[in-house]
Amino acid sequence: MKLASTDLHYRMRIITSLSEIEAFQWDALIAAQAHANPFLSHAFLHALHESGSAAAKSGWQPCFITLWDGENLAAALPLYEKSHSYGEYVFDWAWAEAYQRYGHAYYPKLLSAIPFTPVTGSRLLALDQGAQIALINALLELQSTADFSSSHLLFMPEDQAKLMADAGYLLRQGIQFHWENRDYLCFEDFLNSLDKKKRKNIRAERKKVSEAGITFLHLSATDMTEDDWRFFKRCYDQTYADHHSTPYLNLDFFMRISQAMPENIHLIVAVSDGEKIAASLLIHDKQTVYGRYWGCIKHIPCLHFETAYYQAIEFCIREKIQVFEGGAQGEHKMARGFLPTKTWSAHHLSHPSFSDAVAQFLERETGGVELYMNELNERTPYK
Repeated sequence: MKLASTDLHYRMRIITSLSEIEAFQWDALIAAQAHANPFLSHAFLHALHESGSAAAKSGWQPCFITLWDGENLAAALPLYEKSHSYGEYVFDWAWAEAYQRYGHAYYPKLLSAIPFTPVTGSRLLALDQGAQIALINALLELQSTADFSSSHLLFMPEDQAKLMADAGYLLRQGIQFHWENRDYLCFEDFLNSLDKKKRKNIRAERKKVSEAGITFLHLSATDMTEDDWRFFKRCYDQTYADHHSTPYLNLDFFMRISQAMPENIHLIVAVSDGEKIAASLLIHDKQTVYGRYWGCIKHIPCLHFETAYYQAIEFCIREKIQVFEGGAQGEHKMARGFLPTKTWSAHHLSHPSFSDAVAQFLERETGGVELYMNELNERTPYK
């Protein structure tokens, strides 16, 4: 269902490479968004594409919708033609199987998301609601005329999700766990805000790591050498190997973001007897730290919690950063001071019968998410 729009002066253009847009134009549009983050930057997205991590050969064909007012970039929708559902973190495998079971093709589909990155941020990149509506209408037209089975916008802010619902999209809720800096002066200050049991458990976990003789290095991108990146990549790959999976990101990608956006990168390295044994990579801006990638080559009890959570929390406190997003899912994070927060996605399926079936499924799922959210909020780790 197209939304009424009076903004008809835009020229629409589908781009398949961010090299078609000047970085300053793209980043100026991002800077104007209420829900911006480093993953929306020209540097991050271009590195994904140019490294081949998210490109046509890996099943992520960029087809960004852009709207132009003369020579000025007025609005954009990061968009991919997908031939699979890997790397999304909002799972629709059952929908794809149902399509296949009844002889319909679910792929290719259209997906607006940051590849491999379950972080909420603007998807309708525009300066006003009129341009947002123009993007939605362009997306619906592309889905219809190019015969895609569906279009999906993942990890949207709630206000943009509600606008998608007005256009006939089905909304889906999820839950992540985020830590909030309540103006803590030090880690002990944070611990003192927790209930007694949680505080005791965290101290015990940190003690195990300390007694194992583990120390930590904190490195910015400008401090890091190529050897540091190679060690981190080894840790990152090991995490996927431990889960019998294949890593999404290659070394070229990490080297590219190191050069293009060093101010947003922080690496935490665990050291044992002079040997590096684990690493956690954070992406951050002045307001938020995003715990993205972790791995180890030597397993030590509680090392994951210390490297990926507690050291990162200390970094937030030291730098006066307000929020730490610890990644997808993970109810165990509540015991470490993280609290539940809702995520939103929007979905439009072209086939009416399947759309009705998914709508019924989402109605049941949403009820479950609400109950789960209420249950979690009753189990706060704080005093």
